[in-house]
Amino acid sequence: MPLETSAPPISPALETPSLLRRMACWLYEGILLFGVVFIAGYLFSALSQTKNAMDNRHALQAFIFVVFGIYFGWLWSKGQTLAMKTWRIRVVDLQGQPLTQGRAVIRYLWSWLWLLPPLLVSWLFTLSGGEATVITLGWVTVWAILSRFHPRRQFWHDALAGTQLVNAEPVKK
Repeated sequence: MPLETSAPPISPALETPSLLRRMACWLYEGILLFGVVFIAGYLFSALSQTKNAMDNRHALQAFIFVVFGIYFGWLWSKGQTLAMKTWRIRVVDLQGQPLTQGRAVIRYLWSWLWLLPPLLVSWLFTLSGGEATVITLGWVTVWAILSRFHPRRQFWHDALAGTQLVNAEPVKK
């Protein structure tokens, strides 16, 4: 009798969405974040009485970082952002349970691996906007393709955070 070396089948509820679907969701999330940045920037400038966009620039960046953390931490602990609902993707822990607020914040911090390496390279080498854009797009592509090497095809920041993206069942009426 041959030994079975394959992993047990994954529950359909915990199947990983395709890379194309996850990247479409990621792009849509970026578009929706324009609204979050606009409102956060307006609130910051009104509260700080900032008249020039270059004044308090680092404080604004820190404020938006915190606002994003609150936005993602809160919505991921509920299971989905609006973009994830649209693309029927859900974020859960490794046991398939909803994320705690703490785990959602850890995922948020690890998710900066999508952007920190190219931002660091751009800063270290004082690259122009066009060069920084090319470096960033190249890194995002590499980071997305690296998910193909994960056993469940999850993004590596999810593996580091102990989370996973799974297919979400459509709402039954």
